[in-house]
Amino acid sequence: MKNVIRWNEKLSFTGSTPSGHPIHMDASKDAGGENRGARPTELLLNAVAGCTAIDIVSILKKMRLNPDSFEVEIDGERAESHPKRFTSIHVHYVLEGDLPEDKVVRAIQLSKDTYCSVAHSVNAELTVSYSINGEQGSKEM
Repeated sequence: MKNVIRWNEKLSFTGSTPSGHPIHMDASKDAGGENRGARPTELLLNAVAGCTAIDIVSILKKMRLNPDSFEVEIDGERAESHPKRFTSIHVHYVLEGDLPEDKVVRAIQLSKDTYCSVAHSVNAELTVSYSINGEQGSKEM
């Protein structure tokens, strides 16, 4: 896989992906940017969330389960000193619908432990939790 980013001006870059989608990145104004795009660290967290969400929906569909809604909340903690890498990431899955808890847990575990290549590429402790129809999940992962 090969991606290319091009410098626009100041600290603004536009990336092009092999799938043909542009990604705009910039720094905040206080860091010398113009705030015209997402920060690379924001994109990294979104990549983890998106990767695992795609896995989970795919797995649930193979189980013949269709969530009514699905949202992923992701929080990352960063080191104080440079390179200020993510040291821990917590992913919380919010699902609605007729979804048996054991099947949801299985889909989450498969994504976390086996399939999500983005999460496995990040050098951070990854924890997860979930809720189904507003009820906090009860199974340990």
